[in-house]
Amino acid sequence: MTRFRTRAGWTAVALGVLATTLAAPALARAEPENRPASASGIDWHACADADFKGMQCGSLRVPIDWSRPGSGSLSLSLVRRPADDQAHRQGTLLLNDGAGGSSIEQLRLAMRSHLPQFAGDMTGKFDVVAVDPRGVGHSTPIVCGEEPGPAGISHFPRDKAAFDALVSHNRAFAEDCLRRNGPLAAHVDLTSTARDFEAVRTGLGERQLNWYGIHYSTLLGRTYADLYPGRLRTMVLDTALDDTGSPLRRTVEEAATAETAFNRFTAWCAASEDCALHGKDAAAEYDALVARADREPIRTGGTAHRPLTGEDIREATQDYLTMSGLFWPELAKAVALAQQGDAVDFTRDPDNTLDPVQVQVPACLDNARPVRTLAQLTDLRKELVRVSPHLGGAVRSYKALAGCLGWPEPAVPVKAGARVTGAPPALILQSTHQALAPYQAGAAMAAQLPGSVVLAREGDDYSMFLVSRCAREATNRYLTTRALPAPGTTCTN
Repeated sequence: MTRFRTRAGWTAVALGVLATTLAAPALARAEPENRPASASGIDWHACADADFKGMQCGSLRVPIDWSRPGSGSLSLSLVRRPADDQAHRQGTLLLNDGAGGSSIEQLRLAMRSHLPQFAGDMTGKFDVVAVDPRGVGHSTPIVCGEEPGPAGISHFPRDKAAFDALVSHNRAFAEDCLRRNGPLAAHVDLTSTARDFEAVRTGLGERQLNWYGIHYSTLLGRTYADLYPGRLRTMVLDTALDDTGSPLRRTVEEAATAETAFNRFTAWCAASEDCALHGKDAAAEYDALVARADREPIRTGGTAHRPLTGEDIREATQDYLTMSGLFWPELAKAVALAQQGDAVDFTRDPDNTLDPVQVQVPACLDNARPVRTLAQLTDLRKELVRVSPHLGGAVRSYKALAGCLGWPEPAVPVKAGARVTGAPPALILQSTHQALAPYQAGAAMAAQLPGSVVLAREGDDYSMFLVSRCAREATNRYLTTRALPAPGTTCTN
């Protein structure tokens, strides 16, 4: 996510966010049993927020540094929605996210979109518990004064002066975050976050949990299962990521995947009158807009945002490609409006539960940093342009890589790829075309979780629990019975 993008309040986008984030809900635990005793360590009270009427709000303190539990603590915020059918309750479904996403705000959007009316057993037989991860949202948040990418700083530096400016800015941004947040800014990594969820499990009094993760939370769920064998009964992983290879390879693969999504968007424009660019060459229109903005940044209407460069527009595009039914029409409108001299729609973030600072800081801890010099970054940029001529490689993993150049804290990436002992066979939902993750990433995740099955969904979307009846039925069947679909099954609706 780019820092200049606002928390958009569009009605249509809110529904899209629900689809992108609600599917990030975590799934509940599962063996039928009586409601557990009062959660130990969690301070529960009736929620005062109207969106959470009838629910419980809570807080739990955990160590900032799990290796030094006496050195300071932070607060995790939780919201619990009780299962509708208490007589047949099967456990707790953790709605978790991570990497800058507020699960509590995702739950809010879900409730506003009447989730219980179509969720079936997910809300019928499971308590849904939303937990804002450490450093995020309503939990003790990471708050920084600097911006990850202000005006004048390029993630694609063309010369040493621009490269040095990027590195210098990144270092100043990191030092500001460390100064404002103390040790928390160095402990928002995957492993620390996974340890928090074990404290949540203990506080809930559950023997096992069920996990529903999307995107980053697929890695978080795998990490939790590896650290705490046997603590998960089920795992639903929507749009799995693959962190088993080199960060450079992952970046190139993501760029190629996003480019494919862009090409599918332009093909849709050519075929659909719902596209604001219908009747034109959408790819050529987009390229011309980016080139124009690189020559002279385009204003953002009457907002307080700075004018946008072509790089800004490319960095804002990937998120528009993630939901075909909701965001593709909005992307076409954004291009058409920017052609008229107002690029404001490229400052709006389709997912308004994400904070760009709270995305960037964990990224610098969770990812190895193979690029250190201008020459290395230039070589990578050339490869990205080759596989991604329209977007130029302006995808999340590249922005994280470039944004961590000069970061003073060492990276602490999880060692991935080995088979995880003690994890349940997972249901992995993977679209055949997705702007955020290659389809083959699902198989890479399944290989780490013995017995897992990849349920393909023909299409371009993630948050498949919301957009696919087939995926929704398979998910609820798995949650309640632990039965997985046959390998090779593909959803077409």
